[in-house]
Amino acid sequence: MGSCTYKWFSVLLAGLGLFILTAPLSNAQTYPDRPIKLVVPYAPGGGTDVTARLIAKTLTSSFGQPVSVENKAGAGGIIGQESVARALPDGYTLLFSAAGPLTITPFTYPSLPYDPVKSFEPIILVSSQPLVLVVNADSKIYSLADLLKASLESKKGLTYGSFGNGSAAHLAGESFKMATKIEMTHIPYKGTSPALTALLGGDIDMLFDTLSTSAPFIKSGKLRALAVTSKNRSALLPDVPTMAQAGISGFEAGTWYGMLAPAGTNPKIIQQINRAVNIGLKNKDIADVLTSEGSVVIGGTPEQFKNFIATELKKNEVVVKAAGITSN
Repeated sequence: MGSCTYKWFSVLLAGLGLFILTAPLSNAQTYPDRPIKLVVPYAPGGGTDVTARLIAKTLTSSFGQPVSVENKAGAGGIIGQESVARALPDGYTLLFSAAGPLTITPFTYPSLPYDPVKSFEPIILVSSQPLVLVVNADSKIYSLADLLKASLESKKGLTYGSFGNGSAAHLAGESFKMATKIEMTHIPYKGTSPALTALLGGDIDMLFDTLSTSAPFIKSGKLRALAVTSKNRSALLPDVPTMAQAGISGFEAGTWYGMLAPAGTNPKIIQQINRAVNIGLKNKDIADVLTSEGSVVIGGTPEQFKNFIATELKKNEVVVKAAGITSN
């Protein structure tokens, strides 16, 4: 290689290196300048999806760029989460997930195609929501006492659905089995909507579901609520007792929703998204919608969400191992 050619090659490499170093900074300075995709690892219609679409609308208004929701359901949330873990860390592919895929699935599957902690950058914990135990309105089960009796009398055993292996509903069902000592068979679905369809169609006996998605069916008389899994009654369903009031003390369960980005995403972009969502959550109209769905608005910093995830992972690992929950 001649000296002139070598110098030219060296200048090219130096320029390329400078571009690589400054590209993330430039990206952060102009972000966002094109549409953003918000991946939900569940089917449309569930609590995660409903909340994600509300946040997407908020971000669209704040950023002046379209923020769309893309549902990638399956394998307890693994499919959707893997797609984000493998995406470019440029802030244009984000994850809107829930308690199950983020902090329960890691202990129910023998291996994952990503690291549940190292593959993502936490952005914000948006909200939390208790679950409600529901049965078909045509069922002869009117209370938890009736449910326990039906379990003892059933020859084939009762079945309960969930919105996926390793979901909050799955964990609630197994914890319920441990608390009541009854036998139930778990039937997982690819989201809340197919699970609700199965319950309404009589394919399963019961379902631990989010308040926001079951409430309309409860109020219309298609489903019957037996108990909520929160410490106190829900303002959304004031006539429905808590688990303790219905006879099972110490039983609490629920889910929560949060936003994350692929690992390596520029911290300035993370902060920009966090700030926009926090502002949106303080908007009365948005807060009222979440509250009307039975959710508790949270918000906060990326660091707080990171610490929250770490705590949830430790707590859920204990419950999963004690209950013997697996992906099968």
